[in-house]
Amino acid sequence: MSIPQSGGGPIEHRDQLAAYLEEGCKPKEDWRIGTEHEKFGYCRDTLKPLPYEGDRSIRAMLEGLRDRYGWTPVLEGDNIIGLEKDGANVSLEPGGQLELSGAPLETIHQTCDEVNAHLREVRDVADAIGVGFIGLGAAPIWTHEDMPRMPKGRYKLMTDYMGRVGTHGTQMMYRTCTVQVNLDFGSEADMVRKLRVALALQPVATALFANSPFFEGKPNGHKSWRSRVWRGLDDARTGMLPFVFEEGMGFERWVDYALDVPMYFVYRDGKYIDALGQSFRDFLRGELPALPGEVPTLSDWADHLTTIFPEARVKKFIEMRGADGGPWRRLCALPALWVGLMYEQGALDAAWDLVKDWDAETREAWRVEASVGGLAAEVNGRTMRDLAGEVVAIARGGLKSRARPGLGGMVADERHFLHALEDSLETGQTPADELLEMYHGPWNGDLSRIYADYSY
Repeated sequence: MSIPQSGGGPIEHRDQLAAYLEEGCKPKEDWRIGTEHEKFGYCRDTLKPLPYEGDRSIRAMLEGLRDRYGWTPVLEGDNIIGLEKDGANVSLEPGGQLELSGAPLETIHQTCDEVNAHLREVRDVADAIGVGFIGLGAAPIWTHEDMPRMPKGRYKLMTDYMGRVGTHGTQMMYRTCTVQVNLDFGSEADMVRKLRVALALQPVATALFANSPFFEGKPNGHKSWRSRVWRGLDDARTGMLPFVFEEGMGFERWVDYALDVPMYFVYRDGKYIDALGQSFRDFLRGELPALPGEVPTLSDWADHLTTIFPEARVKKFIEMRGADGGPWRRLCALPALWVGLMYEQGALDAAWDLVKDWDAETREAWRVEASVGGLAAEVNGRTMRDLAGEVVAIARGGLKSRARPGLGGMVADERHFLHALEDSLETGQTPADELLEMYHGPWNGDLSRIYADYSY
């Protein structure tokens, strides 16, 4: 989500930065599930990405959702750039990827109902204007020159900066999609344990959800090109964060890390002010070159935290960020995996036991190999398929212990949402493997057929 944050007065003491994160601590009964997913829109006749303006466009989609389904528009200047309703919002990624950031909900049954309702609304509006949407981790055919630009000041600044600090930054912005889940923590210690497990096992999610084997019209040698893109983006704000596994990790240590991440912008009076490469530490002293003499607010801090992109990150909750965007069925499997691992203490402890002896090199090796090989990845003589099988089994046990029924009690708990992942483990095939089989088989190398066969 990239809608500007709001609320909070001036920061008078550095302690407020850690206190802001600590405000996220909640008792277990108040833990919620927030699922986000992105998807590519395209014109059905040309198979080209949607522009912002026009009869078949992102703007037409947003206005259609507003008019047909009662969403409240979010504006930047005269441009509609998002929607809000019932605690959820729809926002735009730089290349027009449409994102649902779901409301914080109690069960995966509820969050899956939300996803299903959203995709039905999107399809209804899209059908009326000759538009389609597809869930993939990376745009399979489009080049950088094909991509439209959304009218958001934040993205204009980021595009320029990405070209200076990494090799794949603009690919991430304009031509990738993800699905992620946001989960709560109960205390600082609980945050640390969950963040460590999240970072260490993020490559398992990358492998299970791998769904980007094509780029610019041909196979790219990776099961998850999206994951490869993140490794070439900006080392100052991405990665597996070895410091998280060191003694003394806590909210204050996350603050130290975040303060060292160069800034992108400051948001004032509806406009993004260029602060590219400047220091939030200077901002705290009133010495930010972009706003000399002015100190930040807590909303500035919240905005800055959204510009940090590691494999898992802390705000007032923890975001799991390792999975490719994908087919309808897998959009519910992602929260099921992480809720099963994180929301029952026995499952969380079992997950930690799996990874607690790994060093930073092992964690990074899994990250790299997962993007290349998916479930066929291997590190230190162990296969990803074997590791992922253990992880999914722990998640299944966690969901059983949660015992959250659905459909008025007709469904005993949330375990059935893992079936898509268990099918992959049984066959050894991720969505990327299935796509490659289609490309080399029935499609006979005609990648344009992916739109008709795999759209929502």
